[in-house]
Amino acid sequence: MAILGNIIKTAIELKDKLTPDQSPIEAQQQILKELLKKAEHTDFGKQYQFDRILEAQEVATAYAASVPIHDYEKIFQEWWHRLLEGEKDVTWPGVPQYFALSSGTTGNSSKRIPVTDEMLNAIRTTGVQQVTALANFDLPATFFEKEIMMLGSSTDLKERGNFLEGEISGISASNIPFWFKGYYKPGDDIAKIEDWDERVLKIAERAGEWDIGALSGIPSWIELMLKKVIEYHQLDNIHEIWPNLSVYTTGGVAFEPYRKSFEKLLAHPLIYIDTYLASEGFLAFQSRPDTQSMKLVVNNGIYFEFVPFEDKNMTDDGKVHPEAEVLTLADVEEERDYVLVISTVAGAWRYTIGDTIKFTDKQRCEIQITGRTKHFLNVVGSQLSVHKMNAAMQALEEHFEVSIQEFTVAAVRRKEDNEYIHKWYLGSDDTLDPIETANVLDKVLREMNKNYHVARTKALKDVVVEIVPTEVFYRWNEVNKKKGGQVKMPRVMKEEEFTDWETFAKEAQVSPSKASGGSFSQ
Repeated sequence: MAILGNIIKTAIELKDKLTPDQSPIEAQQQILKELLKKAEHTDFGKQYQFDRILEAQEVATAYAASVPIHDYEKIFQEWWHRLLEGEKDVTWPGVPQYFALSSGTTGNSSKRIPVTDEMLNAIRTTGVQQVTALANFDLPATFFEKEIMMLGSSTDLKERGNFLEGEISGISASNIPFWFKGYYKPGDDIAKIEDWDERVLKIAERAGEWDIGALSGIPSWIELMLKKVIEYHQLDNIHEIWPNLSVYTTGGVAFEPYRKSFEKLLAHPLIYIDTYLASEGFLAFQSRPDTQSMKLVVNNGIYFEFVPFEDKNMTDDGKVHPEAEVLTLADVEEERDYVLVISTVAGAWRYTIGDTIKFTDKQRCEIQITGRTKHFLNVVGSQLSVHKMNAAMQALEEHFEVSIQEFTVAAVRRKEDNEYIHKWYLGSDDTLDPIETANVLDKVLREMNKNYHVARTKALKDVVVEIVPTEVFYRWNEVNKKKGGQVKMPRVMKEEEFTDWETFAKEAQVSPSKASGGSFSQ
């Protein structure tokens, strides 16, 4: 009998029932006041007169009117660079112990984002909230006695002056609570290995020692890890060595494009739970089954604002316009795309994280990530979000009964007539005819997006598809940034980066049948 598991499950269910309900809007108002009060004596708080904002009748309105919106470049150049130079009380009291390295997508130079003690505590608290929400998933008591495989970046953080730096998954894993260490795998010794391939080999070697009940990590890297374990032990599927594996907590990118290939590695499907942990904080998590949406964390160190993702609110380079319309949680609407703006206990103020989201259930504060502000294909008015692209990939998988694990696209000019086309690279290890695939892809996008349909009758003259092995995408990630970290393959590329990608893809060792291309014109 799972005595410990029953105790833990009962405690979780009891905590979930006893947690008082608070209006999300009231919670957000309280969080904003706490943030402003805590930081009013910092240099940032003095410049923007946080003390005066706190005295206003409508604090949220006064805050929005007084503090400009910042992207990473603006807040780093004006404020955060001073933290690296040893200054204190800049945008948050004291100095941060950690900096999270984040490039978001491959090919960009790393950002350094401060991680304060308060932010680490907020991440841990949200983690506990997520564990508490497991009461909604009807898991057996035995599950709560199993181990959790957390595959992120290395926990061997690098010293930079008086700071330690690494990716947020490595920083979080190096600060897990003592009571959790007995459940955490692969354990500190393996998690510190810097080389990802070496780390995964060690996991494979010791896999038989563990009783894994849950996985956590970015889909592409979790999938490669599972393949290595299966290959090393000559298994048919991962459940032959981890029979109690039942939950996968995913994050970083949408899971659906990976589902088909992922489930080929299993004896039976898992319970999939989505999370939204960024370098800037733990923003949301899936709190109940029967949905693919996540609940915003409105009561724990992060204040949210929302910019309607419309041309009038955006600049040509994907930044929020200084005069953009900005809404609070009280004013958002369901099924409308918003640019996410956050203020946090790490000293980020009205900070655009770069993601777009939509509310699927406003009452529950449930959202879905719909894309990136700079990964939005609208060169000729097609208005394709990553959310729509993911849906199109699922439609292709169902139509052709294949797996498409990766993709990227760019709007480029056709050499012969200088007209715009959309050129797609799809990563699949199944056999696909590029011309037929382009035909179906174009049809699907026309049906699901009226703006795309209009663009295809005017300035968008063609759709071209190239099929390459999934390995080509993994190798591109490895060349541009180390394996296994918070790597997000750019779904949309600008022409210059796309040219580099095409050169790389052509030079990769692929068979002629996998390297051929096709198109579907108007």
